[in-house]
Amino acid sequence: MTPFELRQQIRKNKFRSPTSGHCPGYTQVNVIIMPSRYADDFKKFCALNSQSCPLLDVTAPGDPVFRGLGRDVNVATDVPKYNIYREGVQAEQVDDLTEYWQDDHVAFALGCSHSFEDLLIAEGMRLRHIERGHVVPAFVTNVRNVPVGPFGGHLVVSMRPFVAKQAIAAIQITGNFPQVHGAPIHMGNPLEIGIDDVEQPDWGKGVGVADNEIPLFWACGVTPQEALKASGIPLYIGHAPGHMLVTDITLSDLQSNVHAL
Repeated sequence: MTPFELRQQIRKNKFRSPTSGHCPGYTQVNVIIMPSRYADDFKKFCALNSQSCPLLDVTAPGDPVFRGLGRDVNVATDVPKYNIYREGVQAEQVDDLTEYWQDDHVAFALGCSHSFEDLLIAEGMRLRHIERGHVVPAFVTNVRNVPVGPFGGHLVVSMRPFVAKQAIAAIQITGNFPQVHGAPIHMGNPLEIGIDDVEQPDWGKGVGVADNEIPLFWACGVTPQEALKASGIPLYIGHAPGHMLVTDITLSDLQSNVHAL
């Protein structure tokens, strides 16, 4: 399916699965929705924490359509699953936001590492979370974000292990795409960034790290959701982990930077 076709399937309630591995070559984005009064501070937060929060597009207040992400991209209907948070606690998980969308809501689209996974696969790298059909393992680290207004918290990372030769190639490939998190922020010993056990992720499932493999850790789009959880704002909405908004932007578009804000 093309991204447009996949979004239509989601809109018609025919697709509710994680989006990793779907529509290779196209950019997938993390989604954050909040009342407009917090939007300026959050935009500044993204600018100062750009590796974990690479901002690709923002909607106008009350408008659920992303104008810079492709054909008819409606944030209220085109994500497979949404989490709704009230007072920092997940209150509901829903498949459609039509009845929850408010006139003062602003939506942010943030680049996602799912976008470059097909490039790694094309180079012969195995991604075990895709092979096993679950969300990439992600962890809260001890690395603090740069705070802005009510937003702060700690960096969240996703982990993919590779043998040394593939790890070098993965760093080189992903470094070309800063709009979808770029190169890893850490490799090797997870204890150095506050991760005690790579088999016990905060999201997803463990994929194992063999003796001849090096774990690589990328900045993760769950970071802003964790910042929002700790912010104390009364309401915000995000995609369910692994259930991204798939856009019409190609990886070539990202390299030429034509969609940068």
